[in-house]
Amino acid sequence: MAPKSDTSEGIVLKFVNEQNKPLNSQNVADSLQKFNLKKAAVQKALDNLADSGKISFKEYGKQKIYLARQDQFDIPNTEELNQMKEENTKLQEQLVEQKKASAGVEGEIKALQSNLTLEEVQAKQVKLGKEVKQMEEKLIKLREGVTLVSPEERQAVEKMYMDTMNQWRRRKRMFKDIWDAITENSPKNLKEFKEELGIEYDEDVGVSLQSFGDLVQHGKKRSRSQ
Repeated sequence: MAPKSDTSEGIVLKFVNEQNKPLNSQNVADSLQKFNLKKAAVQKALDNLADSGKISFKEYGKQKIYLARQDQFDIPNTEELNQMKEENTKLQEQLVEQKKASAGVEGEIKALQSNLTLEEVQAKQVKLGKEVKQMEEKLIKLREGVTLVSPEERQAVEKMYMDTMNQWRRRKRMFKDIWDAITENSPKNLKEFKEELGIEYDEDVGVSLQSFGDLVQHGKKRSRSQ
C-alpha cells in the first residue's frame, strides 16, 4: 500500500520517483527543505521505503544510493520510440525557428534601445563626466603613492579568498570520493553516466582550481617585489 502523499514517506517517495536518478539521503534532504523535513526523517523514510520494496537501493561502502523502481515505468516499444524520435526532431526544428525569430526581435529591440533621446544623452554625459573626474582623482592619488587599500583590508580579502579556495578544494575531494565509490563497479560508460546525471566538472565550464590557486601565489610574489 502506497504511503499517504502528505506523510514523510509519501513526500520522499514522490520526489524519488519524479527524479528517477541515483540519490543519497543528503540530496533528498536538501531538495525537501521546503517541507520542513529533517535529514533524520528523510533517512528513516528512505530506509522504510527501501525495506518495503517501494524504492531500490545499493550500498557502496558506507554510502547508500537510492533509486526509483524501474518496473513501475512504462517502457516504450520500438515503434513508440521511433514515433517519439520523429516528434522530437520536429520539435527541435520548431525550436530552431523560434530561436531565429526571437533573435530577430531582440535585435530590433536592441537597435531601438540604442537610439537615446537628447535628455538621455545629456544625462549620460553628466554621469560619464563624474566617473572621469573620480578616475582622475584616483589616478592622482596613485601617482602620489597613496595606498588606497590598507594592509588589513588586503589581508581580509586574501583570507576570504583562501577560505573559498579551501572550500572548493574540499568539495572537489568529497565529490571524487563519492563518485569513485558509486562508479567503482558500475558497468556503465562513465562519460555517458555523468551526462545522464547532469554532472559537470570544473573543466566542463571553463574553470580551473589550479589557475585560481596560481592567482594567490602570483599576488604574494608581486606583493613581496613591491
